[in-house]
Amino acid sequence: MKNILVIGATGQIGSELTMELRKRYGNSNVVAGYIHNAEPKGELKESGPCEIVDVMNAEHLALVVKKYAIDTIYNLAALLSVVAESKPTLAWKIGVDGLWNVLEVARENQCAVFTPSSIGSFGPNTPKVKTPQDTIQRPKTIYGISKVTTELLSDYYHLKYGVDTRSVRFPGIISNITLPGGGTTDYAVDIYYAAVKGETFICPIDQGTLMDMMYMPDALNAAIKLMEADPTKLIHRNAFNIAAMSFDPEIIYHSIRRRIPDFKMIYDINPLKQKIAESWPDSLDDSCARAEWGWKPEYDLERMTDDMLEKLSCRLKK
Repeated sequence: MKNILVIGATGQIGSELTMELRKRYGNSNVVAGYIHNAEPKGELKESGPCEIVDVMNAEHLALVVKKYAIDTIYNLAALLSVVAESKPTLAWKIGVDGLWNVLEVARENQCAVFTPSSIGSFGPNTPKVKTPQDTIQRPKTIYGISKVTTELLSDYYHLKYGVDTRSVRFPGIISNITLPGGGTTDYAVDIYYAAVKGETFICPIDQGTLMDMMYMPDALNAAIKLMEADPTKLIHRNAFNIAAMSFDPEIIYHSIRRRIPDFKMIYDINPLKQKIAESWPDSLDDSCARAEWGWKPEYDLERMTDDMLEKLSCRLKK
C-alpha cells in the first residue's frame, strides 16, 4: 500500500481507520473519502487530504483515484444492521450497487480493495458455536443479504478480473472514541458510557444472548494486517472469520461491576435488535485467518474493560 483511499472515512470504523493508516503510511498518503452530509472535522480533516467520494458516483470516484494515484481502497460505505432494516432499498444501493462501482474503478486502475463483511452474513441455520469459516449463509436481514453478496461479488472480481479483493467478517466493534449508530451490538459500547456517567444502563438485548465482539484497536489492525498480507498465502480472501471475545449482557455487566461495584443494569428488550442478534453466531472459528495471515487479537474482555473505562473516564470528566 502506497496511496490509500478510505471510503466512508467519517463513519464508525472509517474515522479511526483513516487516522491509523495515516500514522502508519503518512498523512499525505491516505485520502479521507466522505459524503456531502458527513464532512470530516478536527484532526481527521486537518491531518491529510479529504475528498467527497460517493460510491454511487463511479465517474467521480475514478477521478479521485486517478488524482491521488490510489492503489488501495478501503470501502466502508454501508448502512448498519438496524438502520438497514428500516431502509432496505438504500442499504442495497450503497452496499451492493456501490461496491460494484468500487470494483469497476479498481479493475480499471489496478487497485486492491478491502470491503468488510460481518457476522450478520450468517443466519439462523448457521452453526452458532465456533461458526466455521465455510458454512451455510442464509441471513434473514437485508444487511446480512447484502454482506453475503459483497463477499461473492468480491470473489467474482478476483477470479474473473484479478482484482486483489480482501475482506474480514467483523463481529460487533467496541470503541472508546466513535459512538455507534444503528448496529445490533451497540449496547456493548453504550454500557460503558452509562457506567462512567453513573447511570443505570437499560439493556436492549436479552441476557443469555451471546455475540462475538472485538475492541476497535484489534479491528483496525485486522483490516490493515490483511491488506499487508502475502497474497500467495490467502485462500479464502472474501471473507475471513476473525474473533476476539464472545459475551452476553450479563458477562460484560459483571466485568464492569468488578471495577464499578454500584453500577446497575435493567432490561428493556428491543424486539428488532433481539431478533437480529438471535440470528447471529455465538462465536466464530477464526483458525483460517490465523493460519493464512497471522491474525491474533490483543484484547480480551477484561483488558478491553480496563481500557474503555480509563479512556472514557478521562474524556467524559473533562
